[in-house]
Amino acid sequence: MIGSISVVGAGLAAIGAGIGIGFIGGKAMEAIARQPEAHGKIQSSALIFAALIEAIALFAIVVALIS
Repeated sequence: MIGSISVVGAGLAAIGAGIGIGFIGGKAMEAIARQPEAHGKIQSSALIFAALIEAIALFAIVVALIS
């Protein structure tokens, strides 16, 4: 049975990932607005960072649910 502490930890990991991806998206849009010619580089970097945040969040959720 999954304990309530584990569920709280998994929820915090999901919330943290959402905040991180939102922050990346906002800053990427701001950067594209400032330098539209760098759209491709900014977009690819933002996607890579978002994927890394998702991987870390998934790892945190798994660790929280296992313990």
